[in-house]
Amino acid sequence: YLTIERAQCQKLGEINYGPPVTNVYSPVEYAAETHELYVRKFCTGTKEVLFLGMNPGPFGMAQNGVPFGDTEYVRNWMKIEGDVGRPLAEHPKRKILGLHCTRSEVSGQRFWGLFSSLCPSPETFFEHCFVHNYCPLAFLTSSGSNITPNKLPLEARRALHVCCDGALLSVLVLLRPKLVIGVGRYARERTLNALKGALGHDLVDWDMKVASVTHPSPASPRANKGWKDLALRELDQLGVLAYFDSP
Repeated sequence: YLTIERAQCQKLGEINYGPPVTNVYSPVEYAAETHELYVRKFCTGTKEVLFLGMNPGPFGMAQNGVPFGDTEYVRNWMKIEGDVGRPLAEHPKRKILGLHCTRSEVSGQRFWGLFSSLCPSPETFFEHCFVHNYCPLAFLTSSGSNITPNKLPLEARRALHVCCDGALLSVLVLLRPKLVIGVGRYARERTLNALKGALGHDLVDWDMKVASVTHPSPASPRANKGWKDLALRELDQLGVLAYFDSP
């Protein structure tokens, strides 16, 4: 898994993203210690369900290398510790503080808040599930605002999609999930697109479902009306909640 990610980061690092992107953060590299602890602790075999995020948020994975990584849940629930370095070109308005970051990642608060309420321990969640980001990089403008991969300039976006689709296929072959849940529509669409290009791949005869749940982002009006209840209904319809039933 880590080998796939490292190769993906190297290829993505060769893309010229152009304006309005001024800074590119690669937490898989500068937060390698905490990221690798997350992977070695919780990605120990094949999974029934893969939750797929888009890319690192500025106060979550960009800070500590954990998808949807709100500091409180990474430190206190997952018990992940470690030193975090700095990106090659750090934006003065988006400093990397690692596990000392005090700003909340709202998406991560909502995401891990839900699963920590359903699961007595992180091990219960990760026994059958894993969380992976489609793109491991975060992109910033000169003002420090976040640019998601779907908002990148066309040429850069196409190059990113080629790289990330291929890496996602490799992750799917490795983890063999029966269900991929895109957190938001973009992640679902990229999964379907990657699978379309999988002819000749050993995924072809593999019975895997692809679905999505509403993204917990504070930029989503639907999420702000009560994401937890909405996500519970969506996960129940997908049959996922059964994985978290206490024995």
